[in-house]
Amino acid sequence: MQFDFGGDDEIRFERQGKAGLVRLTRTSALNALTHDMIKALDRALRTWEQDPEIACVIVEGEGRAFCAGGDVVAAYKAGQQGAPAYDFFHDEYVLNARIGRFPKPYVSFLNGIVMGGGAGISVHGSHRIVTENTLFAMPETGIGFFPDVGGGAFLPHLKHNFGFYLALTGNRIRWGDCLQSGIATHAVLAKDLDAVREKLIATGDVEAALTNLQYPDYETSAEARLIIADCFEAASLSACLGALEQAMNAGSKDAADILKVIATRSPTSLAVTFRQINEARLLKLDDVMRMEYRIACRMLEGHDFYEGVRAVLIDKDGAPVWQPSDLDLVTADQVNAYFAPLGEKELVL
Repeated sequence: MQFDFGGDDEIRFERQGKAGLVRLTRTSALNALTHDMIKALDRALRTWEQDPEIACVIVEGEGRAFCAGGDVVAAYKAGQQGAPAYDFFHDEYVLNARIGRFPKPYVSFLNGIVMGGGAGISVHGSHRIVTENTLFAMPETGIGFFPDVGGGAFLPHLKHNFGFYLALTGNRIRWGDCLQSGIATHAVLAKDLDAVREKLIATGDVEAALTNLQYPDYETSAEARLIIADCFEAASLSACLGALEQAMNAGSKDAADILKVIATRSPTSLAVTFRQINEARLLKLDDVMRMEYRIACRMLEGHDFYEGVRAVLIDKDGAPVWQPSDLDLVTADQVNAYFAPLGEKELVL
């Protein structure tokens, strides 16, 4: 049985057996989430939560991506026209929070590219299944934004400060890193996903469906993981960078590579992200989403998000001009402003 929750031909909904099936079909944009897709998925989950015929939900992407993020190009264009995309991020964060409290098994097949908003519609669910095709990243600091969609709810809790590394660098990782760090709950070979889906449809029993599990090890080397664990332990961003510089001067290529990437990121995004990840450690998902909505609204009113999207996705010159241009020029007052309450505009969950 097919359902029409909206989203046109970019997202499909179906019930087969005991499962509600969600398939992202915007393959030309690597299944990046539009506002309509977000609202459609939210409607589906609200309906299926109450449907006794549906025992679990399966979310997957068509083509070579699960979901490459939110449609930040649309947000860029909206801002350029004087209408910042507050509603887009509001509804996306409401969806992320709904997934976090969804009462039934919510199973994501992360078979391909998973970035930004793709993490938001998967990591808060009960089961995240990676394959050898998985490519995961939270690349937002590279476009003058921050690891939102509930990044604060999972990144601080990854093993050995791996979440700080992912949040600040935006570096890409594969299935072993995802499984071992805690982003994924299970790993299977891509060829076995059809069998998992069929068993879920037939029984609705996730644990019974998850057979032939794989246990890939980290792709990130032990040496790099030790640098990450040690250098991102510091209480301030400047101290973390100082530790990396010390390790680099002692001959660590891994530290040098991390510093090289961080140097290309928005200084404002780096400062805000470091505080976001630290403050989110003790917060529940709903409170994380409220905090992140405050940050997002302020970034939509600033400079670096639009400059980053321009440089990476519009003009594609790869040469953003950040304001401020250096981390030393980002003041505590500027960072504080991103976290200030929004008053009547606060996210309501």
